[in-house]
Amino acid sequence: MAEVLVYVDHADGAVRKPTLELLTLARRLGDPVAVALGPGAADTAGALAEHGAVRVLTADAPRFGEVLVTPKVDALKAALDAVSPVAVLVPSSAEGKEIAARLAVRADSGVITDAVDVTAGDEGPVAVQSAFAASYTTKSRITRGVPVITVKPNSAPVEPAPAAGAVADLEVAFGDAPAARVVERSERASSGRPDLAEAAIVVSGGRGVGSAENFSVIETLADSLGAAVGASRAAVDAGWYPHAHQVGQTGTTVSPQLYVASGISGAIQHRAGMQTSKTIVAINKDAEAPIFDLVDYGVVGDLFDVVPQLTEEINTRKG
Repeated sequence: MAEVLVYVDHADGAVRKPTLELLTLARRLGDPVAVALGPGAADTAGALAEHGAVRVLTADAPRFGEVLVTPKVDALKAALDAVSPVAVLVPSSAEGKEIAARLAVRADSGVITDAVDVTAGDEGPVAVQSAFAASYTTKSRITRGVPVITVKPNSAPVEPAPAAGAVADLEVAFGDAPAARVVERSERASSGRPDLAEAAIVVSGGRGVGSAENFSVIETLADSLGAAVGASRAAVDAGWYPHAHQVGQTGTTVSPQLYVASGISGAIQHRAGMQTSKTIVAINKDAEAPIFDLVDYGVVGDLFDVVPQLTEEINTRKG
């Protein structure tokens, strides 16, 4: 059976959820072959095998920690040459899209970014994308070379499918010494909440929240749901919440199972970053707010009345 390369996004051996989603999609196209790089790469094998990887190619070297992106491209190109896959799937993070683009150039192939689905076609894999702020859905395929496709988080379910997961070392010939190197790293402070781009549930606040202090109402609801916290551009520009949490065209694009928008009017910039969410709930006291045009459920009311009641009800039902 044909094989599909899956780039593994992991942190010291802990596989991130978007990679497990890619394995589900890869099984539609062939047998998944996972490529895990850097410290802890070999420790990913158990989780990858449990979710369908027939093989796990691993490589570790100081270069992966010293240089951004290019060593990973070197390794993926080595894996592509060794496996001759029908496609390469990569998580659609900022780094993932850069890796995919560079790999496509080296392999003289095409690249499709931000897919929300991948299916098998008669002439090769077909990628589904949301275009023009999710106003249209497009289907595309690569016409030359091995398709390189990045897929948005939360685009597919995580479905266990135990496979062999045989681990093998990947031999990588690194390119010339790069002009830039990593000279320092600092650990980002953790809130204990899910990563915004990967979260299955996102609760966001906008201009209607009114202040940085009032974002505690949004955070409390998010914590009751085990959700990530997002913010509109207006809230971020006002200094009420960090830019890393901005949802929208100039922030993070999210596609969770549930998106709750509180005090967000629904400007096109924000909608472009969350319209592919599976279920959208909006809370706004303006019944004419544009956000209500795309929601599954809308509540017209003051968020400071509605959100605490919602949080209390969720906590009550959790028991």
